[in-house]
Amino acid sequence: MKKNKLTIQAYSMQNVEIDDDYHITPHQLQIPDHPLFDLDDRLKSVNVKLVDPRNCHFKINTIMDVIPISTKVLGKMGYGLTNTLTGVNVILTGADETGIQLHEFGSSDGYLDEKIKFGMDGTPDLDDTVILIDAVLKKDFEFNRETCEMIFQMADDYLQPIREELKMLSGHEATESFDYVDEKHPGKPKVAIVKEVAGQGAMYDNILFPKEPSGITKGISIIDMNNMPVLLTANEYRDGAIHALV
Repeated sequence: MKKNKLTIQAYSMQNVEIDDDYHITPHQLQIPDHPLFDLDDRLKSVNVKLVDPRNCHFKINTIMDVIPISTKVLGKMGYGLTNTLTGVNVILTGADETGIQLHEFGSSDGYLDEKIKFGMDGTPDLDDTVILIDAVLKKDFEFNRETCEMIFQMADDYLQPIREELKMLSGHEATESFDYVDEKHPGKPKVAIVKEVAGQGAMYDNILFPKEPSGITKGISIIDMNNMPVLLTANEYRDGAIHALV
């Protein structure tokens, strides 16, 4: 396996449904309406529902994250083979049972269609199906970095069964496939793009090099790296090596 080549295979989800368990085919996804594991003691409930971006004038808790669904099939972050889903995205929201919102610098609670602009880089398209995961904490919770990380980890754990099935889909049934090669050009100028990321505390954090693209598990917080500079290749960045928690 060449470590300078990243292949991303995309599977377009034409239908997403709520069911009793996880199941995925090249064009259809079924998911449960709640995590199929025991919740952390700090959580009162976690509810999952499907949302049509063209019909979403209803109130939500503050938006904590927007998450694509991808998985490594071969290789590590930045090379090998990655499978990803198109036509579906995840939005994570959170509050406590009394209505206190989980945010660091301003809450985005309110009507969903007024709080997010669909079809932009980093947001779901209008034709996507949104998996809305709403986490509700018990009252008198302590808002700190550990509590926020627990919620992000819960969402990551909920999505992992989708990733495990996504790994098994045949490449012949992918809707699209893209190859990205890190090519060397001896004698040419060396170009680097500097990206400043957040690393201050609860939700104002970035997870680097998670096990899965844009995941949480086995990633390392930029805070725990003392906010030191990190050199990434273009393909590592493209493959989801940075998961912003802002």
